[in-house]
Amino acid sequence: MTIVYKTRTQLVVETLREKILSGEIKAGQPLRQAALAEELNVSRIPVREALLQLEGEGLVVFEPHKGATATELNVEQVDELFELRAMLESDLLAASIPNLTEETLEQAGVLLQQLGQALGKENAVNTWSELNSNYHNCLYSGAKRPQTQDLVNTLNKNADRYIRMHLLWAGGISKAESEHNELYMLCKEKQTEKAIAVLKQHILGSRDEIKEFLLSRETANS
Repeated sequence: MTIVYKTRTQLVVETLREKILSGEIKAGQPLRQAALAEELNVSRIPVREALLQLEGEGLVVFEPHKGATATELNVEQVDELFELRAMLESDLLAASIPNLTEETLEQAGVLLQQLGQALGKENAVNTWSELNSNYHNCLYSGAKRPQTQDLVNTLNKNADRYIRMHLLWAGGISKAESEHNELYMLCKEKQTEKAIAVLKQHILGSRDEIKEFLLSRETANS
C-alpha cells in the first residue's frame, strides 16, 4: 500500500469541500479565513489557498466587501444544464463523427489514456475535469460549429461544480471511464446513432445521480 502524504492546503480543501457538499456549511455562509484557520489549527495561508481552489471548483465565490461564501447547489439548475448539454453535445457529435480524421481520433485516444492515468494523483479531480472537457471537445471538433461549441463550453463551465461533485461523491469517475471507452470505439467505427445514445446516457445519467445526491443531502439537512 502506498502512503499518500497531503499538504496542509490539500487537507483544508478536503475538509471544507466535505463541509460544503454535506450541507454543514450552508449556501451563502461567510467563510472567514481567521476563524477557519483557528478551527482547523493552521495558518491563514493554507486556508486562503484552499478557498481559491474551491472557488475554481465552483463551491466558493469571492464577493466584494463580503469575502468568500459557499455557493448554492440547485437541483433545478442541474436539470436545465444537463438537458441542454445532452441536446447540444449530441448535435455536435452527430455533425462531427463523419469528419473525424485518424489524427483527431489518435489525439482523443491519447486524452483517454491520460484520463485513466490522472486517477489517484493529487488534485485528481481538477486534472480529470480538464482532461474530460478536452476529450469531449476533441470528439466534437469535426463538426466545425464554433458558436455551438462556445455554448457547450459555457454550459460545461456552469456545470463544472456539479461534475466535480459527481466525480468525488457518486463514483462518477469509474462509470465515466467505461462510457468514454465505449464512446471512443463507436466514434472510430463511425456508428453515429449508437454513439449519440451513449453520449446522452453519459450526460443524463450523471444528471440523475447528481440530483439524487442533492435531494438526499436536502433530506438529511431538513
